[in-house]
Amino acid sequence: MTYNDQFIRACRKQDISQVPVWYMRQAGRYDPEYRKIKEKYSLLEICSQPELAAEVTLMPVRKLGVDAAILYSDIMNPVASIGVDFDIVKNIGPVIDQPIRTAADVEKLRPIDVEGDLGHVLETIRILDRELEVPLITFAGAPFTIASYLIEGRPSKNYLRTKELMYSEPKVWFSLMDKLGDMVIAYLRAHVSNGGKAFQLFDSWVGALSPQDFRTFVLPTIERIFAELADLNVPKIYFPGVSSGELLPTLTDLRADVIGLDWRVSISEGRRRLGGKYAVQGNLDPTVLTGPMPLIQQYAKEIIDQGIQEPGFVFNLGHGLFPEASLEKLRELTSYIHEYSAQALKTAAQRA
Repeated sequence: MTYNDQFIRACRKQDISQVPVWYMRQAGRYDPEYRKIKEKYSLLEICSQPELAAEVTLMPVRKLGVDAAILYSDIMNPVASIGVDFDIVKNIGPVIDQPIRTAADVEKLRPIDVEGDLGHVLETIRILDRELEVPLITFAGAPFTIASYLIEGRPSKNYLRTKELMYSEPKVWFSLMDKLGDMVIAYLRAHVSNGGKAFQLFDSWVGALSPQDFRTFVLPTIERIFAELADLNVPKIYFPGVSSGELLPTLTDLRADVIGLDWRVSISEGRRRLGGKYAVQGNLDPTVLTGPMPLIQQYAKEIIDQGIQEPGFVFNLGHGLFPEASLEKLRELTSYIHEYSAQALKTAAQRA
């Protein structure tokens, strides 16, 4: 078996022959084959069946030619193990049966039992470890993003109740952060023990905070997660989600390897704000995929040209794929990224 390690090498700022690419939500509703599966099973039902979850994870690798697989799962999966009842409701997202609002609610949360409650996730990872010829990225939701669902009870636009708890009951807030941090650490460690080759911590909504509030209320837990997982010999990615450009300068002490950027900050500016310390990942605006192929390639070229100026670049989107995205355009974009970057890297090496 020929193993494609371009993604791993890029994460570690090593030499690459072409820019590696994967897409957030690359296993999803843009694929007609996946939509047929979703007619039969819910997201959580797919996750509970390791063979099916593995097959859905493999589909975009085969169809698009990407350089990494991302585990088919959901950031809410582990919260059931700590005692939170939820459902993923169509056209809404995670809906919590009894939102967490008080110290007593936080106190009730129990430690995660990954083997006992989430063995199906670990079995999916083991299946993929045997079958994949590219690295498997696993993931977890970061504590702020998970907390926003647990406290609000469903997706929110202003995070009013979340911030109210943060500001008004800081002891309760930090207790919740500690418990969710413990959950993430145990969950990701189990992923790597069972065959995960990299992991990404998704903090999709933390860009709703000011840098000061992020530094005070969230960053200590993020730093602890990466510090406690520092012994794992896999690339570690932190994606601070959308509208997070102002948070980047606060991340310079994180024991991560890669920082994901959204499309509001260029690759070059993102690197500058991060002090040049990390590999970076990103950052095509997903909605660019609605445009004609020459336009998509133009945007991709600009991102690649900035990305290859320094070692450590992985091409991705600035957020997840949307259902209306075109499978054909994604396949063509993936080929373009590989072909254009291979030539650009070769030309740069000849000049050096």
